[in-house]
Amino acid sequence: MLNVQDQLHRPLRDLRISVTDRCNFRCRYCMPAEIFGPDYAFLPSDKILSFEEIERLVKIFVSLGVKKVRITGGEPLLRRDLPTLIERIQQIAGVEDIALTTNGTLLKKYAQDLARAGLSRVSVSLDSLDEQRFSEMNGQRGKVATVLEGIEKAAEAGLPVKINMVVQKGKNEQDIAEMARFFKEKQHILRFIEYMDVGNSNGWRLDDVVPKKDILAQVQQFSPLNATKPNYTGEVASRYQYEDGQGEIGVISSVTESFCSTCSRARISAEGTLYTCLFATTGVNLRELLRSGADDAIITEQLASVWQKRTDRYSDERNEQTMQKRKNAKIEMSHIGG
Repeated sequence: MLNVQDQLHRPLRDLRISVTDRCNFRCRYCMPAEIFGPDYAFLPSDKILSFEEIERLVKIFVSLGVKKVRITGGEPLLRRDLPTLIERIQQIAGVEDIALTTNGTLLKKYAQDLARAGLSRVSVSLDSLDEQRFSEMNGQRGKVATVLEGIEKAAEAGLPVKINMVVQKGKNEQDIAEMARFFKEKQHILRFIEYMDVGNSNGWRLDDVVPKKDILAQVQQFSPLNATKPNYTGEVASRYQYEDGQGEIGVISSVTESFCSTCSRARISAEGTLYTCLFATTGVNLRELLRSGADDAIITEQLASVWQKRTDRYSDERNEQTMQKRKNAKIEMSHIGG
C-alpha cells in the first residue's frame, strides 16, 4: 500500500462513487425540475462505469490508502442490481466500510438485500417531516411516510442509519427542532447540512445559508447539547451529544466552518471522472483510461500522481473571486454525489 498524500499532507482514505446520474426526485438544491425535465439527456448506459470497472478502480484506490467507500448518485438505488456491486466491493481486502447515500424511497424494497450484501451503513436524505414542504423541496416526487418506512426497514435489517437534512433559509429552517426531536426519539443520528454551492443549477446564494450556530441554537431550545470529539480524523460533521445521553446530532458546515484541512475524499462521477474536491471544476477521465487497455500499474501511477498534486481547499478559499472563477465550470451534484 502506497499511502499517498497531497500537497497539504492529506492522505487518500475515502472514495465516493456515483453509480448513476438519474434520480426520482427533483430537489431544488440538486436537480431542479425546470432544468432536469422530461427531455433532459441523462447518460446512456455505455457512458456509465460497469460494476467490473468500479470494482477494478476500488482495488486500485485501496492500494493507494482508501479504506472507506461510499456509493452515491443521483439516486443509487435506481442502479440495477446495486446489492451485487456492494457484495463485490465488500470482498475487496482493505475495504473497511461501505456506506450508501439515498433519498430513501426505494430503501424499504432493498434494505435486506443491501445488508446481506455487506453494506455497513446508510445515510438517508430527508429535509422535512412536513408533507407539503417536503413535496415542494423534492419536486412533488416523494412522500415522507415512504422515506420513514425505508429508514425503519434499514434499521430492522441491522444497518446503522443517519439522516441528512439540508437546511435552506426560507424553505425548511422552521423544521430544525422538530426533526431533531423526532429522530432523537427514534434514536437515529440526524445531521444538518448547510446549503452548499455545488454545481450551477441550484441558484445558490450565501443569503440562503442557515449557519451552524443558528441550527445549534434551535436544537438547544428543546434539548441541551454538548460538543463531542469526532469519531475519526477527517469526519465532516461536527458532533454534539444530548446532555441527557439520549443520542446525538451532527452539523456539516462547509460554508461557515470549513473542514478542508482534513479532507481525505476522492470522488468518481457517474460517467467515470475523478474529482478531488466536491466543488471541482475539472477532473480526470478514468473511463477512457480503463477502456484504453491500460494495465493496473499505469492506472495506479496516474491516480497517485493526481492525488500527490492535489491542492484543493475551496471552502477555505470561498470568496467572491473564487466563486466567480468557478461559476460556469463546477460539476453538478447529480453527477458527483454529496
